[in-house]
Formats: sequence, C-alpha cells, structure tokens
Amino acid sequence: MGPGVLLLLVLAGVGAGLTGSVAGLASLVSYPALLAAGLPPLAANMTNTVAMMGTTVGAAAGSRPELSGQRGRLLRLSVITMIGGAVGGVLLLVTPPGAFTAVVPWLIAGASILLMVGQRLRAAGERGDAAGLSPAAGLAAFGVAIYGGYFGAAAGVLMLALLSTVWTQSLARTNAAKNIATGVANLVAAIVFACTGKVYWPAAVALCAGSILGSWVGPLIVRRLPAGPLRIVIGIAGLGLAVVLGWKAFS
Repeated sequence: MGPGVLLLLVLAGVGAGLTGSVAGLASLVSYPALLAAGLPPLAANMTNTVAMMGTTVGAAAGSRPELSGQRGRLLRLSVITMIGGAVGGVLLLVTPPGAFTAVVPWLIAGASILLMVGQRLRAAGERGDAAGLSPAAGLAAFGVAIYGGYFGAAAGVLMLALLSTVWTQSLARTNAAKNIATGVANLVAAIVFACTGKVYWPAAVALCAGSILGSWVGPLIVRRLPAGPLRIVIGIAGLGLAVVLGWKAFS
C-alpha cells in the first residue's frame, strides 16, 4: 500500500469522522475506502473498527459543552455498550462471514424511520430521561453495541434513534452521548481485533488520523444546525444505506 493510497485513506478518514460524528454513518465512507485500497472484507472490517477510534477522540474533544452534566448516565450507558461491543467482536471471530447480512438492512431502515419520527415518542423519553435508561432501553442499547462490535455500519444511527426516544434533551447533547456510547463499544471490539493479527495497521493509522479531524468538526456543525431538518437528513441517509446493503445482501 503506497503513500498515495494512504493519503487517500487520510482524506476518507476526514469524511468518515465528519459523517460519523454528525450522523453515525462513518463506515459508509471508511469501509468502502478500505475495500477500494485492496483489503479483504474481514480485514477491512477489523481495520475499520480500530481506525474509527479516532472518531470517538475527535468527537469527544469537539463535544465538551454538550457532554457537560451527562457523566452519570453516560457511565451507566458505557458499561452496557462496553459489554455489548465485546460480545459483537467475539461473534465476528466465531460466526460465519455475513451471518447478519440479511438482518442489517432492516435494522438500519427501522432506526432511520424511528429517528425521523422520534419526537412523537417523547412521552416515553421523559420517563427514560429521569432514570437514565429504562431496562428495555438498556437492553436495546446492549443489542446496538453487539451490532457495533460485529460490523458497525450505521450503529451510530441505531444508537441515536434509541437515545432520541428515551432522553428529553437537545439533539446536539444526545448526539454527543451517542458518540461516546458507540465509541466505547468500538474500543472493546478494537482491542479484540488488534490481538488477531488481521488489522492492517498502516491503513488503520491513516484512517484514524483523518477521522480525528473530521469528527472534531462534526459537533460544531450539529451545534448550529436546526434539529428537525438534521434528523430528516440523517434518517434519509440511513435509509439510503439500508437500500444499498439490502441490494447487496439479496442480489
């Protein structure tokens, strides 16, 4: 893998970090970039999970105002996603390739629709906000984290849709929490993958470097855009990804 390819991966990392911190769709950019660089699917998946830790670092740095006051419930949520991410990482190693292929498009499509209509479910969100996470919401977050550790494409959309329905706060604050929650799931899975020897480290470093910059800018954008239209844009992008993955799965 030459310097030109690595430079393109840095640029792809910037795009992935930006889309990931804003919309939870980092892998929509980074995973195809790794495939285009010549990595086989399994190695690309593992390399992508490791590289996207840069998205968490950049988003956390850019979201400090939104993260203020959320420490308690973020700690509880992070414990859930940490365990789920570990389970997902192990599942990737022990299950046949593509075991979740047929299910993933439906998950992403459902989450995208939920995100767009989530404001109508705020009554449930008010109850969840007081307690942090209800048992049902905690179980759902655990499931999202398993998926994030296993594959991760649009895991951020799934988590953002979930948190938007159970927490009554601004989209910017919920998005910041989503970035941390999914980042913890990615971290544990990344540790599992780093021990397998299948991570292509030059590509991981290049993508990670770019994603730090892109994800640092993302929260600044979310902070300034109106929440309603942004939900619609993210939802439509998620539906587009669901269609693409569904076409690949069933064609």
